[in-house]
Amino acid sequence: MTKTALVTGGTRGIGFGVAKTLIANGWSVVATGVSAEEVAACPAIDGMQAEVLDVTDQASVDALLAQIDDLNGLVNCAGILMRGAEYDIDKFQKVVDVNLVGTMRMCLGCHDMLAASGGAIVNTASMLSFFGGPLVPGYSASKGGVAQLTKSLAGKWAPDGVRVNAIAPGWIETEMTEGLRADAAREAPILGRTPMGRWGQPGEVGELAIWLLSDNSSFVTGTVMPVDGGYAAM
Repeated sequence: MTKTALVTGGTRGIGFGVAKTLIANGWSVVATGVSAEEVAACPAIDGMQAEVLDVTDQASVDALLAQIDDLNGLVNCAGILMRGAEYDIDKFQKVVDVNLVGTMRMCLGCHDMLAASGGAIVNTASMLSFFGGPLVPGYSASKGGVAQLTKSLAGKWAPDGVRVNAIAPGWIETEMTEGLRADAAREAPILGRTPMGRWGQPGEVGELAIWLLSDNSSFVTGTVMPVDGGYAAM
């Protein structure tokens, strides 16, 4: 029987890479974008249903989940950052609301379906879960929160048969990092600190996500696993 995963933020960036990897491995995917324009811009792929979802809006979450009968996996990739602007308290709060509160909202909303199916959750933390980012205090705080939320939910929901893990991506080749990759002076120190000497690919994040959703990781819960080419180890 085909398994179904919900990938928030799955119409672009890392989320789209995760969605494509899941589909390539036989999953059916509901991928979400924050606007109709973002969903319309997402390439059509057999096995993927693209839907609009605002993870900061409970009514939006409820409406989407009401359309899903069975769910085997949730991958929370919806996230934002506002580099250089997050010292404005309203922008700080917006980033935390999307990245951290939105993740919690989705986990709570999907819990019962995942408990019924023996499914699993994969949250998206960050290398900034382990150290700070001076230009992105809201993003850093929210991703540190995602790491600790993951551990807390793993302990709470293990008796229900729901495993909860997180992936901590490093420097991945997406729209979010396009400006950095185009600037040799800014790119050089990033690649210089990365032992593998290159940018990661969204599909490489997807490979870990699918393992964490699969029965191959049946004794793994409460972990935060870097996918960063060794960056956080340096």
